[in-house]
Amino acid sequence: MSTVEESVEVDVPVRTAYNQWTQFEEFPHFMDGVERIEQRTPTLTHWVTEVGGAKREFDAEITEQVPDERVAWTTVAGEARQAGVVTFHRLDDTHTKVMLQLEHDPHGITDTVGDKLGFVRRQAKGDLNRFKQYIESRGLESGAWRGRV
Repeated sequence: MSTVEESVEVDVPVRTAYNQWTQFEEFPHFMDGVERIEQRTPTLTHWVTEVGGAKREFDAEITEQVPDERVAWTTVAGEARQAGVVTFHRLDDTHTKVMLQLEHDPHGITDTVGDKLGFVRRQAKGDLNRFKQYIESRGLESGAWRGRV
């Protein structure tokens, strides 16, 4: 397994950042390579991705969700094997630090080489920066799911 840790500070309150992150079907707006996400149940999502010409589909289960604090997941079906957590840290009333910790198992030679070259780390950093641009340009979340898992 390979581990990636990245973070970004966003100019919105913690509640706004967290609420937007719970809108999984919006991820294609800021995550490179994510074509579609379907929220199948409150805790199950189906992902369709294409990265470097490799198309993949997988299911991810939300294993922990605490409003304004964290969202954790693990894959449960499909080629991609990963687990991670995104945590939200209040810096002040209008600023939040979003931290991503991701463990993934590269699949095949292409993924392994890409991982060794830092592709996954750069992808994660880019996705967090695009999330920053997305939520700051909106100024408010597109929806929210405040349930606990």
